[in-house]
Amino acid sequence: MFRVGPRALDRPGDSNDDQAMHPASLPNGAHARPLRRLSGLVAAAVLVAACGSSSPSPAPTATGETTIAPPETAIATPTDLPASAAPAASRSSGDTADATVAPAHTASPTQTPPSSTVWLCRPGLATDPCAGSLDVTNIDASGASVAQPEEPAADPPIDCFYVYPTVSKQPGTNASLTIDPEEKAVALAQAAQFSRVCDVYAPMYRQLTAAAIQEPDRIDAAAALTAYASVAAAFQDYLANFNHGRGIVFIGHSQGAIMLDALLKYQVDSNPAVRKLLVSAILLGGNVTVPAGKLAGGDFQNIPACASGAQTGCVVAYSTFDTTPPADAYFGRPDSGLNPLTGTDPNLRVLCVNPAAIGGGSGLLDPIFPTADLSSLGVVSVGGGATTPFVSYPDQYRAECKTSGDLTWLQVDPAVGSSDRRPAMTAHPTPEWGLHYVDVNIALGNLVELVGSEAAAYR
Repeated sequence: MFRVGPRALDRPGDSNDDQAMHPASLPNGAHARPLRRLSGLVAAAVLVAACGSSSPSPAPTATGETTIAPPETAIATPTDLPASAAPAASRSSGDTADATVAPAHTASPTQTPPSSTVWLCRPGLATDPCAGSLDVTNIDASGASVAQPEEPAADPPIDCFYVYPTVSKQPGTNASLTIDPEEKAVALAQAAQFSRVCDVYAPMYRQLTAAAIQEPDRIDAAAALTAYASVAAAFQDYLANFNHGRGIVFIGHSQGAIMLDALLKYQVDSNPAVRKLLVSAILLGGNVTVPAGKLAGGDFQNIPACASGAQTGCVVAYSTFDTTPPADAYFGRPDSGLNPLTGTDPNLRVLCVNPAAIGGGSGLLDPIFPTADLSSLGVVSVGGGATTPFVSYPDQYRAECKTSGDLTWLQVDPAVGSSDRRPAMTAHPTPEWGLHYVDVNIALGNLVELVGSEAAAYR
């Protein structure tokens, strides 16, 4: 069996237990406050960073190839914030590794700065959790299995820029850039399969740690800015040193989706030169919003919802639930306080694009999970005895976007009867979270296939 959530949520203080790597590691009843506080702080932080940075623009080379000129302005740092938002003097050295957000740099359009990003995944790395065997064991409803060989593409036409969810177990408020086992595990679980269709770039970033989210009073605007600006700096580094005019798919989940939502809004949506590189954005569990009944507006003005597998320059977003979400659900509800970019317009709704039926309606999901027991990802013993790095349970679930009042979500229901011998899932830790932990993996095969079709359609 596997379930959505950690094994010992009711004992969050027990250091011997594998803790969740998302905000759901909070004790029951303690979720809303940190979410709302984090939302407001990230909103302030990204606004400051947006005013203090700009995206580089494509520039032609001597051979006519389009490349990206390096940024001419520096990323904002906490010193750019009002004095009241600066880090408290009492903050311990363990809360934030350093006083600045990211190394601010300037460069002329003709001078490419060296890469300063710590890359979790990037082509050419000696150790890359996104580049290895991708073989999958497919297990059907009877329990019969068959191995399916898969491997990274030799020369994919596009890149994927992946930002991981809340995974850091470091004790400080902002994680350092040290690559810990948690980052490797989540990159393997969520991002590695995309290397079948794209080159995966995944920067380390100064994310808000699980420990900080459990104690929201530790999070101030400077900490939120540290997290966002490190993602923005990594993206500018990527554009300046690695992109070379290639199309980009942005992939993020939970905190990663929130960071990318802000990055897209301030550095892509409003910048036609960078926006033309957008193949698509996959932002899951982040409450991306659009006006009710519309495909564009809300968070983005120029990036609509994807409506077909051949469409590019669009966004896929959803949050999964196995039942109708409660009225106080944390996902699928525009006023939940999760997404800092959501306005107060009562006409806004959380976007749902079904990865199994992009044009609408119902479709069968193609879930893919790592076979390792990644309890701290909220996935327990999904391997089913498979010897490959990944296991899939094709056609076990069917998904369809649903709406009820101001709630919008991706409803996941069993597609096979009670005779299905494969693992089942339920919401955890509470119904308010739905199937948040498996937003990516429950449809990973569908998402990889979608990116492949978008890559073929791009340009």
